[in-house]
Amino acid sequence: MSAIEIGIKAHPGRRANHRTAANLGLMLLAFVVIASGVGSVEARPSFQTFLETLWPDAQALGVSRTTFDTAFRGLKPDRSLPDLVLGKKKKPDKVRQAEFVRAPRDYLNAKTLGKLAVTGRQLAKKHARVLGRIENEIGVDRYSVLAIWGRETSYGRYRLPHDAIRVLATQAYLGRRAELFRKELLYALKMLEEGVPRKKMRASWAGAIGMTQFLPTEYFKHAQALDGGRANLFDSVDDALASAAHQLKNKGWVTGQTWGYETVIPKSSSCALEGPPGVRPISEWIALGFKRVAGRKFPQKALADLAYLMSPAGAYGPSFLVFENFQVIRRYNTSDLYATFVGNLADRIAGSGNFVTPWKGSGRQRTDIISGVQQSLKDKGYPIGKVDGFIGSGTRRQVGQYQEKNKLPIDCWPTPGVLEHMRNS
Repeated sequence: MSAIEIGIKAHPGRRANHRTAANLGLMLLAFVVIASGVGSVEARPSFQTFLETLWPDAQALGVSRTTFDTAFRGLKPDRSLPDLVLGKKKKPDKVRQAEFVRAPRDYLNAKTLGKLAVTGRQLAKKHARVLGRIENEIGVDRYSVLAIWGRETSYGRYRLPHDAIRVLATQAYLGRRAELFRKELLYALKMLEEGVPRKKMRASWAGAIGMTQFLPTEYFKHAQALDGGRANLFDSVDDALASAAHQLKNKGWVTGQTWGYETVIPKSSSCALEGPPGVRPISEWIALGFKRVAGRKFPQKALADLAYLMSPAGAYGPSFLVFENFQVIRRYNTSDLYATFVGNLADRIAGSGNFVTPWKGSGRQRTDIISGVQQSLKDKGYPIGKVDGFIGSGTRRQVGQYQEKNKLPIDCWPTPGVLEHMRNS
């Protein structure tokens, strides 16, 4: 599942049938209100009025009035979802997505990964035929495809808790990223129009569906059975795995390349080198003193491959030299922890992958501290793109460089202590 930009408009040649001039006026008014209200309760139209504003764009996508009305009949927003803006004076509800709140050592729990790996090896044998076809015809290795399935729905054992239409309608109406979810809702309606049963469209809180968690727009871009045609992501393991592989390949998967190697940072360097800006060939990392853990050697064929340093817990856990396929996994779900989980699980299914460097107590990710650190760095001229409370390699890199510049212990982690230093300096 990945974030997708919005940009859908009604076809100029289409018109909303069965609508009176008064209702069209109401719809136009609702658009003005939404545009000017910035999510405040007083400015926001009613839920049903908001849903009606979707009709022209839904019709332009080929959704019939019957499908549209049936999907929304009696629908009410689910205000228990995370990431909603529920009032003028209330901040958006905190995201509960594990990638952005849990401590790295908890998210990348070795016991959890080990159990999933055992099941993954069993499933690799059970589905060997289709996995072989995926490798030969799409070019994505079987272990990575299985790891996506394992991370997303525990190999289909996790029952998604929400109705996709209600989730997407709520997020489009009340969500912090309303425009993104508006487009996803329109394509979910298109799925209904094309015959996907509503009861099959169970979703995460963010509207991802199926065994390998596709957003509706991703369903239309990447869902494909090996033998062609639209895939059944809900009941067919073969289709779900092939579609996950198609999505990875379409997002840039490099056939034959791994995701990364756990590495030892030399004493002459630090985690402040982390991130894509520091990308260089493996041979240059070796010249800087970087080595693989446990005395392992980098494969000769990888020496010319470009990699960057990635330390998901800063100095409080393992570090990795990661390749393009790590970035591709991040395009499936934009999180360093997610991509590390999938990559490491793939390694474990293949028979290796145990972390060598121990995890230490970085603590859970606190969005208030992270936001404060990001804003302080930005105020001091450090290249922080977005103050969002979500930690990634960019934030960790800049924290490390701030610590290095100010002669502080370098841990590359946004702690209360480093925030206090920034505010007092």
